[in-house]
Amino acid sequence: MKLKETLNLGQTAFPMRAGLPTREPEWQKVWDQAKIYEKRQELNAGKPAFHLHDGPPYANGNIHVGHALNKISKDIIVRAKSMSGFRAPYVPGWDTHGLPIEQVLAKQGVKRKEMDLVAYLEMCKEYALSQVDKQRADFKRLGVLGDWENPYITLTKDYEAAQIRVFGAMADKGYIYRGAKPVYWSWSSESALAEAEIEYHDIDSTSLYYANKVKDGKGVLDTDSYIVVWTTTPFTITASRGLTVGADIVYLLVKPAGEERKFLLAEALIDSLASKFGWETFEVVARYKGSELEYIVTEHPWDKVVDELVILGEHVTTDSGTGIVHTAPGFGEDDYNVGIKYGLEVAVTVDSRGIMMENAGPAFEGQFYDKLLPTVKEELGDLLLASEVINHSYPFDWRTKKPIIWRAVPQWFASVSKFRQEILDEIERTTFYPAWGKTRLYNMIRDRGDWVISRQRAWGVPLPIFYAENGEAIMSKEVTDHVAKLFEEHGSIVWWQREAKDLLPEGFEHEGSPNGLFTKESDIMDVWFDSGSSWNGVMNARDNLAYPADLYLEGSDQYRGWFNSSLITSVAVNGHAPYKSVLSQGFVLDGKGLKMSKSLGNTILPSDVEKQFGAEILRLWVTSVDTSNDVRVSMEILGQVSETYRKIRNTLRFLLANTSDFNPSVDAVAYDQLRTVDQYTLVKFNKLVDHIRKSYDAYDFMAIYKAVVNFVTLDLSAFYLDFAKDVVYIEGAKSVARRQMQTVFYDILVKITKLLTPIMPHTAEEIWSYLEHEAEEFVQLAEFPEVETFVNEEGLLAEWENFMTFRTKAQKALEEARDAKIIGKSLEAHLSVYVSDTTKAFLESLHTDLAQLLIVSELTLLTEAAPAEALVLEDLAFVVERAAGEVCERCRRIDTSVTERSYGVRICNHCADVVEENFPEAVAAGFEAK
Repeated sequence: MKLKETLNLGQTAFPMRAGLPTREPEWQKVWDQAKIYEKRQELNAGKPAFHLHDGPPYANGNIHVGHALNKISKDIIVRAKSMSGFRAPYVPGWDTHGLPIEQVLAKQGVKRKEMDLVAYLEMCKEYALSQVDKQRADFKRLGVLGDWENPYITLTKDYEAAQIRVFGAMADKGYIYRGAKPVYWSWSSESALAEAEIEYHDIDSTSLYYANKVKDGKGVLDTDSYIVVWTTTPFTITASRGLTVGADIVYLLVKPAGEERKFLLAEALIDSLASKFGWETFEVVARYKGSELEYIVTEHPWDKVVDELVILGEHVTTDSGTGIVHTAPGFGEDDYNVGIKYGLEVAVTVDSRGIMMENAGPAFEGQFYDKLLPTVKEELGDLLLASEVINHSYPFDWRTKKPIIWRAVPQWFASVSKFRQEILDEIERTTFYPAWGKTRLYNMIRDRGDWVISRQRAWGVPLPIFYAENGEAIMSKEVTDHVAKLFEEHGSIVWWQREAKDLLPEGFEHEGSPNGLFTKESDIMDVWFDSGSSWNGVMNARDNLAYPADLYLEGSDQYRGWFNSSLITSVAVNGHAPYKSVLSQGFVLDGKGLKMSKSLGNTILPSDVEKQFGAEILRLWVTSVDTSNDVRVSMEILGQVSETYRKIRNTLRFLLANTSDFNPSVDAVAYDQLRTVDQYTLVKFNKLVDHIRKSYDAYDFMAIYKAVVNFVTLDLSAFYLDFAKDVVYIEGAKSVARRQMQTVFYDILVKITKLLTPIMPHTAEEIWSYLEHEAEEFVQLAEFPEVETFVNEEGLLAEWENFMTFRTKAQKALEEARDAKIIGKSLEAHLSVYVSDTTKAFLESLHTDLAQLLIVSELTLLTEAAPAEALVLEDLAFVVERAAGEVCERCRRIDTSVTERSYGVRICNHCADVVEENFPEAVAAGFEAK
């Protein structure tokens, strides 16, 4: 037998190298076969419920890192709740209607307008479902656990029927109406857009300053006067029907030197505008308040048939322009509102594709709206006073990335104004993470207009509206209930397969259709109405779920999207929010803080991370970042996270290896029989358990990451496990000292494995497979450890924190001795510490081998005066010398008792006692030579 074999060197088959890219799919296959999700639900049946409702990602293409952040976060929360005594089902979902799928088919050569609509919609559905399958595989590869075989999909019959019922309930309350207000219009997708479908970009625009000639001054202005206006959208001049002034704004009528004309503009802007117009001097002819100018009539700059009325509006300011706003009611919300008040024509001169129509005038007809500038300048002639290029923020279609216009076309709206206060009250009752989310959503709802819910597209849920012969819209409860039943049976495609009369209830009559003729709406619903109805189609529809949900979690862009639309529909129908709390996360940026895009080449696919590092590293990264703000990710950052993972894994491997011969039911030592250092470590760990559980409850993943890394690095690796080798390796296998430390090892190992399961399920399950004494087959079926209470916890912590301060100073002394070449390793040292009587008494009261904890061969505590060469650190003084004696071949300590033993080894007395007690046969036979 070799002397080395008398050491209890940790033994485990748990590999040091994780091999995550290979092993993770194997574990996931095991989980699927074992039906882990179903078993967890069975275990938690009857427990308090927690419902996280999944916001549906759009079914188009493989997932990106933003998807991964979102789904991993949800998985961590659901797993943590499931292991904390809650029944927490997770039903994933997908958003499947809308323009992106139409665009994909168009790129594939499918021509929607040249084929049968029903066949086209079937193609859309087939494509959407193929993308669901693709993304489902991507999400499962991340280790996300859920009811993957029974997700919710917005194109299914049951979901579409539930959506129609939401619409019907809102219509029944009078919240659905038709109007021709200006809406965000995307010429690139030929459809109206909701606010949630708009994003803003900075663009350069040419702004024009021009003048309208006064036609009827109402005794205030002469007909040689001109009113100066400003526009950043020259094409809208074709539909200008008024000039809006501010009632309390002061205006000047001025006559520039050398000019026959007089010009009216805001006093506050006169100096800057005179400079722009090249007026070196001017005479102030008159001064007016805006209220004095109301109802003056001016000529349109080039359309002599059209008059433009001077009107009053609260939206006019003197921040820019001329203090006078040209008003085209068909092309702007403010313009529309003030124009309706004064009875102005709501003219629309641009068609659905952005092409100027006949009513724009012969000079403009057929031109693209954004190419009109030269023609507009030519038509303005000497009425054009100046032009300049400005950079400003402008709305874009978030899907096509093309600018939009405001355009008044007949649309269907969902009223927000009728029940706005109810919505705001519900926001006040909701908990937000982070807290500023409440203010953000509150302000959005407070300031938003009514919701345009109609879209001029094909792939979506049709608006269930019929029209009588007299044009009256029909959307009674009887009708919408009937349509919902049809959709439940056949899907929404039945709307396009049947004539209007065959979609109405049998024998349906309406006074507006004396001949029994009806037509049906051809517009579809905004996709935000689709996903915004999920509380009814999912949470309210499934027996294992509940409404309202406990939590909605999505990116911060969903304050104007899913959080918003879900809130409106839920409050409209049922008077309360669909959620009790809302958690929002920032966007994922590259390592430099730039937005990821294919054009920049800075995107990272989860599949790339899985191949190089494994999904576990992506999951750990999610916990390492502050998701309440935008977060950064790169392969370099993930490499750093991988190093942290390696540290955690190897620390847990050490615990596993050194408890392989430990049976907790037989070998565990009671808490009151542990050394105080062991008790201290357990108490510290218990504080970690408490912190982690509270952080899970607060959805604060980063707090968990930091706490675990600190505990593993500082409390375990740098302290407890650092000196543990001198016990668990050296002492007898069944000695009390070794069992004491193994008791702590095992307790930490089992509990931290459970606590890390929501974050690192693959690694936790791998560790669990080596813990043969635990009852649960899978750690995912275990419960989180409870927080324990120990006797005199705070006193124990205070004592040992004092020791840790002492230890830090001792390490400093040893470090200086190493630098001075007095010692090499700390085990070569004899450390003399000059202390007060009080400090000596305190250290001795710990009843612990302090030399062992400091990893020195000898420690002497002295209360006498320190010699001059001592290193003084505050109240302590240290002298470091090389320890006397020889190095023990077994424990590697330097000891004066080391001697050649009769059985052929040079070891210290302590090691001799261990060897002779535990290996009598080897002692009798003698040990093999090295």
